[in-house]
Amino acid sequence: MRTESIKVKLSDGEMSAYVAYPDKTPAGAIIAIMEIWGVNDTMKAHAHEFAEAGYICLVPDLFWRIGPDVILESENPNDWMPSLDRYFQFDYDLGAKDMEETMDLLRTIDGGNGKVGAVGYCLGGKMCYLMCCRTDIDCAVAYYGTYIEHAIGEASNLSQPFLLHQALADTWVPPAICKFIEVKIGDKPNVVIHKYPNAEHAFARHGADSYSAPEAEAALQRSIAFFDNHLKAPVLEPA
Repeated sequence: MRTESIKVKLSDGEMSAYVAYPDKTPAGAIIAIMEIWGVNDTMKAHAHEFAEAGYICLVPDLFWRIGPDVILESENPNDWMPSLDRYFQFDYDLGAKDMEETMDLLRTIDGGNGKVGAVGYCLGGKMCYLMCCRTDIDCAVAYYGTYIEHAIGEASNLSQPFLLHQALADTWVPPAICKFIEVKIGDKPNVVIHKYPNAEHAFARHGADSYSAPEAEAALQRSIAFFDNHLKAPVLEPA
C-alpha cells in the first residue's frame, strides 16, 4: 500500500486530502468522509482498510472552508467544543458540491477504473446519503449517519445504491429516528439497511470507547462486499 497527502483543486478553492492506494490496479475509488474530527488517525485507518480491500481511498478535509487541516480527537475532552462548533457551522450544500467535484476527480485518477463510491461516518454518513440523492455516484455506504432525517424530503431522489449501518444503541441517532429513516427509505430497491442492536454511535471508530470489534468487522465486510458489487470493473470474456 502507498499513501500520500495531496491538494484537491475545487471550483472555488483547494482542499487537502489523504489518499491510500492499493497494490493492484486498476481499481475503483472510494471517498471516505470524516466525522467531525478531521483527517485524523481513525480516518486514515479506514482509508487503509479499503485500500487493503483493493480500492483507491481518498479522505477529504471536509471542513476546509471553516478552517483547513484541523485534526481533533474524540477521546480528548478539550476537542469536543471546537469539533461541535465546526460541526454546526458546516454548510451541507457546499460540502455536497465539494464531494461531487472530488468524485469527478476520482473518475479520472491514475490507476482508477472510472467507478467511484463513498463511505461516511457520522456527519459523513449524511453526506453519503446526499450524494446518493444529488449525484450519479456509483454507490455509497453510511455508518450511523447523523441528521439524515433532516434531509428526508430528498428521499424521492435517492436513486443510487445506498447501504446504511444503523447502531440501535445510538444516542445521537436514537432508535425512533432509525425506525423513521427505515420507514422512509427502507423499501427502495437500491437501499440496504443493516442493524446492530447493541452497537453505540461510532462503533467503528478505532481506539474510541464506543469501538466494538465484532460490529465493526461485520460492517466492514458488508461494506466491502457492497463496494465489490458496484465498483469492480466487470471481467471481460475472451473474444
